[in-house]
Amino acid sequence: MIKDNQKVFNRLLVLLDAVLTAASFILSYFIKFYIFENGPGAGVLPLMDYVRLLVFIVPGYLLLYYRCNVYSPKRTVRKRFEIYGIVQANTIGIAALIIILYMIIKQIDYSRSVMVLFYMVNIFLTSAFRVVLRDGLRSMRSKGYNLKHILLVGYSRAAEEYITRILDNPQWGYVVCGVLDDHIPAGTLYKGVKVLGTIGNLEIILPENKLDEIAITLSLQDYDLLESTVDICEKSGVHTKFIPDYNSLIPTRPYTEDLLGLPVINIRYVPLTNTGNMFVKRIVDIVGSLFGIILTSPIMLVSAILVKCSSPGPVIFKQERVGLHNKPFYMYKFRSMEIQTASEEKKAWTVKDDPRVTNIGKVLRRTSLDELPQLFNILKGDMSLVGPRPERPFFVEKFKEEIPRYMVKHQVRPGLTGWAQVNGLRGDSSIRKRIEYDIYYIENWTLGFDIKIIFMTFFTGFINKNAY
Repeated sequence: MIKDNQKVFNRLLVLLDAVLTAASFILSYFIKFYIFENGPGAGVLPLMDYVRLLVFIVPGYLLLYYRCNVYSPKRTVRKRFEIYGIVQANTIGIAALIIILYMIIKQIDYSRSVMVLFYMVNIFLTSAFRVVLRDGLRSMRSKGYNLKHILLVGYSRAAEEYITRILDNPQWGYVVCGVLDDHIPAGTLYKGVKVLGTIGNLEIILPENKLDEIAITLSLQDYDLLESTVDICEKSGVHTKFIPDYNSLIPTRPYTEDLLGLPVINIRYVPLTNTGNMFVKRIVDIVGSLFGIILTSPIMLVSAILVKCSSPGPVIFKQERVGLHNKPFYMYKFRSMEIQTASEEKKAWTVKDDPRVTNIGKVLRRTSLDELPQLFNILKGDMSLVGPRPERPFFVEKFKEEIPRYMVKHQVRPGLTGWAQVNGLRGDSSIRKRIEYDIYYIENWTLGFDIKIIFMTFFTGFINKNAY
């Protein structure tokens, strides 16, 4: 079985990557000079000159694959992350190759087209090979082959969640053999997984050498047993992992940092606290808002005239909202309602068939055109193109007491559109569900994610079915 020969399998994988890299480079030469052209012409370097480069290219690429985590275990990793590692390694590799070849050693006779083809062909072949291999292995595991047997030490919420995920994903190839716990009676079942006995039985079970992994899933009240349990597991040589029972305290993925040898757990990972990420997002916001203002200026002009003609009052409606770091700001909209007193406006949401909404206002709200003036908020820095929608101070004070993690949304700038909005959570929709989507966005932000949300807004986000 693969599991019993994992080292051999890993070495074979490295060897196959080396073969694919070399084959991609040679294939790129043939595509360039024998498919796109009628054979190498005068002044073209022969194939052997390219082959000699493989002495440096192949080891370099294998090292990059290692550094980009292409060889890390992939049982539970999503397919796109593995392909991302391959793309990342190839991008660094081709950039280094071009710099060394053309700028440092001045070998300008090597075809640039071959290098570009090599980049594309190698990504395609390596990714295709990994996808086929992954699907094959997952098919085997779902049929009961190449399995890893795991024993859980400690019965807790973390243990239950781990068992649930294992059972829901048979393609991972994990089998939970049982649970050891000092408080739950032996024979107790959770989704077919039995409590086998107390934690003390660990020293009896481990010498049998039938386990592939130990997962320590102690409840918080039993963390005094953690050190001794780890000692027992490491003496046996069995791979051990720790699944902390703090989901109620830290409900999202934490990350660690090294403070001069002291590991520090940060409760929440927010990519936009990174200065580089903040700078990139702000540049995109400035460029995007300027482009949006120029592009939509005719629409805003017509909307302003219609609003002015529809009822007495100002064209632009300013409303106080809570933004980045809980700081208030005034958000701009085209006025879509009759003039109200400040006290009425602060504490009331719009409801279906609300008599305060003007006829023009209904159209503007339904099509989200009333929000176009927020492009100026983005240009000023109060808001971003993409982010959680800002709320009024009255409701912020109310929701922060009622909804767990509500205030997390204020760790980033509020947005004109957002992940919750493009998934239909706008207007009169579940606040709790919106916060779930907002926190997912905050913790998983990338520039690509922002671009995806902007595109989704164009196709799904303008018509607001919950807008009254």
